[in-house]
Amino acid sequence: MSSEKTLEDEDTFKILIATDIHLGYLEKDAIRGQDTYNTLNEILDCAKKNKVDFILLGGDLFHENKPSRRCLHSSISMLRKYCMGDSPVTFNILSDQTVNFNTTQFPWVNYQDENLNISIPVFSIHGNHDDPTGAEGLCALDLLSASGLVNHFGHSHSVERIEISPVLMQKGSTKLALYGLGSIPDERLYRMFVNKQVTMLRPKEDQDGWFNLFAIHQNRSKHGPTNYIPEQFLDDFLDLVVWGHEHECLITPARNEQQLFYVTQPGSSVATSLSPGEATKKHIGLLKVKGRKMNMQKIPLKTVRQFFIQDVVLADYEDLFTPETPQVTKKMEDLCYAKVDYSGGFETFNTSRFSQKFVDRVANPKDIIHFLRKREYKDDIKDEVTIDYGKLIKPTAVGGLRVEDMVKQYFEAAEQKVQLSLLTEQGMGKAIQEYVDKDEKDAIEELITCQLEKTQRHLQARGVTTEQDIDAEARRCHRPSGANLHDCVSFLTAMNRAKANRLERGEESVDQDMPDVDMNFADDDVVASPAPTRGRGRGGRGRGGRGRGKGECC
Repeated sequence: MSSEKTLEDEDTFKILIATDIHLGYLEKDAIRGQDTYNTLNEILDCAKKNKVDFILLGGDLFHENKPSRRCLHSSISMLRKYCMGDSPVTFNILSDQTVNFNTTQFPWVNYQDENLNISIPVFSIHGNHDDPTGAEGLCALDLLSASGLVNHFGHSHSVERIEISPVLMQKGSTKLALYGLGSIPDERLYRMFVNKQVTMLRPKEDQDGWFNLFAIHQNRSKHGPTNYIPEQFLDDFLDLVVWGHEHECLITPARNEQQLFYVTQPGSSVATSLSPGEATKKHIGLLKVKGRKMNMQKIPLKTVRQFFIQDVVLADYEDLFTPETPQVTKKMEDLCYAKVDYSGGFETFNTSRFSQKFVDRVANPKDIIHFLRKREYKDDIKDEVTIDYGKLIKPTAVGGLRVEDMVKQYFEAAEQKVQLSLLTEQGMGKAIQEYVDKDEKDAIEELITCQLEKTQRHLQARGVTTEQDIDAEARRCHRPSGANLHDCVSFLTAMNRAKANRLERGEESVDQDMPDVDMNFADDDVVASPAPTRGRGRGGRGRGGRGRGKGECC
């Protein structure tokens, strides 16, 4: 880290950093519907006032995988207002842009497009809320990328191996390598790191002369044995990691003493869950990089709605009342201003009537109080499936628990006799997630059909006939050495069928040229359009080479 005053000249990158904006969250709420739009406007306005070189977003720009027309219209309008103009861009791109921006037919940085006037480039990875889906593997960010407003990078097309190629930039004497990896299911990415299937490419020349910046969108906190990404999995040549997905604002760079890099966790710019981490003050960061030195300035957000949370356990107030106290409900109402644990024999009162007292003071009066009673466990009952729900349900509000996590946890706790045979927990969890989060109505049915057809073909090829052999062979069919790849292929096939069914029902306009899913997942299957051969001729605008040149990655 370096002082701010030493990083103010033509060799210094100025980068505005933000993550988890969740644009469109509760946009239909009468009071909070405008919150996320106000905050994005503040973030972009801050970037323009500070004359940053570019904006780096760490995922989840959008809250929904399919943003509303209002959401898309607002984002496009604000990006056009703040990021387009005649101010020159003073850094060059040195890397192969057809590799860096491989999700668009225009594989070059937007400020080098001769048809656009970009004054503040925006670079963004996708998060788990706005992740690519469907046969084409597109997300909402790709719409902004095709319109020339955002540079979407860090999208891996392969499920077998990930190669992260940096966007190489140079401003004066400062060289910056920007790495990015969009959201991937944590269990899969964890396994790929363990199996050494993730590679971060480095420049061939002067490797020690680059400042290495990495944007990632994964669980940082441990939610299970493999449901997070340990910091020690990341390469130790990195200088700063921008960690998205975690909503608690820990933006001051913290040094990892094992890997010797720094980690900044900007957190979200809007509270999307009732958890203590959301109650911390929200910030964005102004990162300055010169050579191998950096400085991070915290900028508090002024448009974020203030959020308070407190636990009140009634059993701790025996000096004030007990369950037998006369008019105990009225005394509880006088005490309660947050979530309440009413274990110990207390009865609840009418929370709707209670919340009406705060309509003019609180934006979410319906959420102002939540009653919680700790589960009391009974002895096991014979002839019933025994599941320890204590492992699944904690006596706290469930925040951020995903559907596929619940499916996995259920079958991990269940007895062997209720385990899945033809389906896998991973495939079933993903299909349910598609149904719940993305309204893919045929996802579960098509996954079951796909797996059933696959099993039938396998059994016919083996020629098994007895019930015992069929059961054993069916299990072998779904537990091969390449099970994870087979799961992905089966899942994508099922989702392709579900989408075709949706199109037949007329729920979307039919695309006559819709390509089939590429089951090979090769990294070099992306066909790139040729880069433009000339700029617009405005002076002062950096024009980096688009082919492999100095600083290229191997």
